[in-house]
Amino acid sequence: MAADYSAYSDANVKMPALGTDYMIGAHPLVLKALADSNGLRTPGYGTDSFCEDAASAIRRACHCPEAEVRFFIGGTQTNAVVLSSLLAPYQGVVAVDSGHIAAHEAGAVERGGHKVLTLPGKEGKIDPAALKTFWASWEKDETREHMVMPGAVYLSQPTEIGTLYSLAELKAIHDICRSSGMALYVDGARLAYALACEENDITLADLAALCDAFYIGGTKCGALFGEALVLPRPGRIPRLFSIMKQSGAVLAKGRLLGIQFKALFTDNLYFRIGREALEKADRLRKGLQEAGYPLLSNSPTNQIMVPVSAPLYHRLIQEGYGGFWALKEDGSFEIRFVTDFSTREEEIEELLSLMNPRNA
Repeated sequence: MAADYSAYSDANVKMPALGTDYMIGAHPLVLKALADSNGLRTPGYGTDSFCEDAASAIRRACHCPEAEVRFFIGGTQTNAVVLSSLLAPYQGVVAVDSGHIAAHEAGAVERGGHKVLTLPGKEGKIDPAALKTFWASWEKDETREHMVMPGAVYLSQPTEIGTLYSLAELKAIHDICRSSGMALYVDGARLAYALACEENDITLADLAALCDAFYIGGTKCGALFGEALVLPRPGRIPRLFSIMKQSGAVLAKGRLLGIQFKALFTDNLYFRIGREALEKADRLRKGLQEAGYPLLSNSPTNQIMVPVSAPLYHRLIQEGYGGFWALKEDGSFEIRFVTDFSTREEEIEELLSLMNPRNA
């Protein structure tokens, strides 16, 4: 469902575009579902029928009828609560060095007392062979009692740079986790854009079969806010509700989360949102390549990073396009563009015009 958001714009203010996928409020169908239910009175803390309906829809989509589904407000909160619950006090979590919990969550996992053990990445991904070597190195170290024990592996699908794990890679990592006793956790903040991608071969059912826990992102995928945690084996985290409550992760008006996820998993809306964003990303990616900009990752999803000069970077940011990714030693920048369901064709055209070498 395409929508016109011009009525919400201040004519005197340049609306930021393509900077990230949570700049717009919510998909119109999600917002309508919230508005339609506004006058109802329901029980609190996620015990309402909307949350149960949403959880049932997610179980069906995952082909996992026994799964435990819990709704959180945001991704960092989900990661911190779940990992602190999966890990023993003496354990840490293995992540790629560019992983979100290692780079962009202000040490939320460490604040809970668990070290993030980083590995160099290949295209933003943990290499199964490197993970196997890392575990063996710890296991064979005669001083390991003095060291943080790897207790879980953190992945994100897509990765922080928009690349995708293949099913073969996920299975290989799963096998290492099973043989070592590590838990496998997948961050799905942008999962809609992986599931809708032609290059992707991992389904929700695969995640349910191979992971100890994963979450389905809503905040960056059409919801106002919210993430849906899936524990394929119910009870994998004992007394999870109590842990969530301790952590400030239980929303009293829990139905606001259930309503949104019920809408997202009705008539394949979640997957349609992903496809809409990818169609726009493909158009932008093609235009950037035709203009001579090299892509900084092999991302087939909705994130695109390219190098730009400092003057062009500042001009783009001033015009409201893109977002900071990295500052290079020579003073140039890497800029990131991110599409979503609300990205308009005219925004893509204006951005490509600004980046045309003749205009830049």
